[in-house]
Amino acid sequence: MAEFGVAAPSVEVAGDKSATLTGKPLSVVALRKTYGDVVAVDEASMEIAAGEFITFLGASGSGKTTTLMMIAGFCEPDSGTITVGDRDVTRLAPQKRNLGFVFQQYLLFPHMTVHENVAFPLTLRGVPKDEIRRRVGETLEIAGLSGFGGRRPRELSGGQQQRVALCRALVYRPPVILMDEPLGALDKKLRDQLQVEIKSIQQELGLTVIYVTHDQEEALVMSDRIAVMRNGRIEQFDTPRELFERPRTPFVADFLGAANFIEGRVERHTDEHTLVRLDQCGGLLTARRHALAPGTAVKAGIQPGRLRADAPDDGFCTGTVETATYVGTLVRAGVRVDGGDAPLLRLEVPAGRGPVTGERVGISADPDDVNLFPVEQGG
Repeated sequence: MAEFGVAAPSVEVAGDKSATLTGKPLSVVALRKTYGDVVAVDEASMEIAAGEFITFLGASGSGKTTTLMMIAGFCEPDSGTITVGDRDVTRLAPQKRNLGFVFQQYLLFPHMTVHENVAFPLTLRGVPKDEIRRRVGETLEIAGLSGFGGRRPRELSGGQQQRVALCRALVYRPPVILMDEPLGALDKKLRDQLQVEIKSIQQELGLTVIYVTHDQEEALVMSDRIAVMRNGRIEQFDTPRELFERPRTPFVADFLGAANFIEGRVERHTDEHTLVRLDQCGGLLTARRHALAPGTAVKAGIQPGRLRADAPDDGFCTGTVETATYVGTLVRAGVRVDGGDAPLLRLEVPAGRGPVTGERVGISADPDDVNLFPVEQGG
């Protein structure tokens, strides 16, 4: 197990001279892929350091899986480069890139035992049998599967099969593990459990992981950085906290946290804040300082969990609670703001602290939780 616990695992196996990631990034530069008139990926670029857990996050058709497939070698880019360690792999066949891949469908060989499935990549590489036995045993132990080596896939649960698929990708110590929605077929409880286990293994072994998902919570829980993708482009590539707290576009604010958007115009600045006069209710919203000229039309983006329901005479606007739904630890409320017919403001407040349907409330937020977007950005 000690051999696996290094920050940048070597991937030279039985004379295979593959790249190593010793602090060097996996580099993707200006990747582009089209299918006829459809642009699937448009000038995607990023630098990934050894040991990072990176997630491609987006809706169906955003380009996340196509980007992963180009890195894996299953899909050839129209243009751009992919470098792993010190080696350009852009035009290499998948088997020559020496990258680990975990699919959503486990793709285990049903006629093989767990041990044989995990050993398969090493057998192909001509690794001696004693070495195979040692590595498979270590890898199964890491994944909590010691004692399962003699079982067939049909004798395993879905979560156990997914662990076997992960072990098969880990056993030959590739410089990068690619995962295409590997937990998509599992129920929520097992999914949450495996998120923690995969992240724990990744941190223990110092693995570099590129992970694809459409699940925002999964991305936030597991990732060091997230590439939010939209229409083939990377909308923002940042840490989970930065994406949630400081989204650069309305799309990122809405996709990561289902933000409320309130329209208005910048009225003036103070030393620390920007004041926005709201179109609907005429209230004055205080935001953290933004470099926007007075008079600029803006959308103020505020996450539901960062809005507060206060007394009616407090806050930047007032309204009436139209919906209040109990969801365990939270109450999700919808407030109809006075002065117009804009969509309900959505709030998430701790259960037991109100508000209730029909209640009159004032809406407030901390200035640091308010992001302003010029209307020209769209979104």
